[in-house]
Amino acid sequence: MDSNASTSQNGEMTPARDYLEKCKSLIEAVSLQEDLIGQAAELFSRSILAGRLVHIFGSGHSRIPAEEMWPRYGSFPGFHPIVELSLTYHNQVVGANGQRQAMYLENVSGLAEKILRNFDITSEDCALVISCSGCNTVPVEMAEGFQSRGLKVVAIAGCRHMEATESKHPAGRKLSDFSDLLLDTGVPPGDSMVSVDGLKEPVSPGSSIGSILLVNAIKAEVALRLTAAGAPPRVLAAACVVGRERAEELFDSAYDEHAHRVARLYKDLGARMSNE
Repeated sequence: MDSNASTSQNGEMTPARDYLEKCKSLIEAVSLQEDLIGQAAELFSRSILAGRLVHIFGSGHSRIPAEEMWPRYGSFPGFHPIVELSLTYHNQVVGANGQRQAMYLENVSGLAEKILRNFDITSEDCALVISCSGCNTVPVEMAEGFQSRGLKVVAIAGCRHMEATESKHPAGRKLSDFSDLLLDTGVPPGDSMVSVDGLKEPVSPGSSIGSILLVNAIKAEVALRLTAAGAPPRVLAAACVVGRERAEELFDSAYDEHAHRVARLYKDLGARMSNE
């Protein structure tokens, strides 16, 4: 094994150490946005306290932070991940339902509106749209669709990456054009952060790290606000922390609450449009 490839016994920078150092810079970039994180948490808390939802959308690998918000340990009801399997990496890489198709669909104009048509979304809701580049058509049009329905939209993107990337939106719009708050993952143009000797292309992207830092920071601030308002959230917690009985109680009550909140998205579906 080549020690220079994975260790730094002689004090030299290795690719692994380089990546970890770059991740530290992402933490620093996120920490500088604490005020924006608080603003996002304030918007989200208002919707959740009103009995409504924060809709979260991400395509491709950006569905990872969407799923990070709910449901998993340390999360709570009030968030509604909209994860379209045809736009994600849940499917095969090649062949039927492969990535060529997913990446093509990610830039089909009009698909976002078809997705949004499934829900009775109101201006009491909020939205969080996550896109590494902020330039693919469907995430941009999802943000546009949310705003056209009166929702406040929080966006997460790599701002330097977005600036350096040509939009695939038919009108050249980017995610920043349809966001009320824009948070930056801190990644460089192209997302990948590590250069390897003898290899032209950089490797090891950082957008998932940056976006997950942001969504969990927001989540913590939302929990603080809900608790301060007298509505502490039902947090999914591990049995090793709260005991098996309490963990099962929280599991059932949290999922029941989510079901009741989501049911409101279908109660009057279509009625609003038919009356317009």
